[in-house]
Amino acid sequence: MAPRGRKPKSLEQKMRIGNPGKRKLHPLKTVAPPLSVFSSPPQPHRPLTQSQSDVLGAGAQLWQNIWQAATPWLQRDIDAELVMMVCEQTDERAMIREKMLGVGLDWRERTALRHLEKHITSNLSLLGFTPTDRARLGMASQPSDELQAFRDKVLAQRIPR
Repeated sequence: MAPRGRKPKSLEQKMRIGNPGKRKLHPLKTVAPPLSVFSSPPQPHRPLTQSQSDVLGAGAQLWQNIWQAATPWLQRDIDAELVMMVCEQTDERAMIREKMLGVGLDWRERTALRHLEKHITSNLSLLGFTPTDRARLGMASQPSDELQAFRDKVLAQRIPR
């Protein structure tokens, strides 16, 4: 059964728009990086595709990017399999798209491609790569100084002094 109503806004979104409901907001938790932050990502435990010029393929690039970006919250021994699955899905997506651009695809293959993209998005969400999931993990993104200055200016104009 599908849930009713709107999905709740994340704490990061509520803070961004100035808490219009004036409800008490729990402070954002900050996650301390683990004691042993590795400088290089782990090696994939199954082979990922590479292009003809020995350049990393889409899945191998994603593997590198995930382990470099998500070091604070991913655990190498536990999360490696899910990361591997999403990288393999990304390789598969790249191969299907290459075929689609060269030969063209039947509507069934295009539908399968869209389903694969949904699975990739879902898995990336499970790994904490969406703004909502990062906020749940306590890894709220910090806005740039210029953007924050603009937001403070707008907020000051909204609140009469």
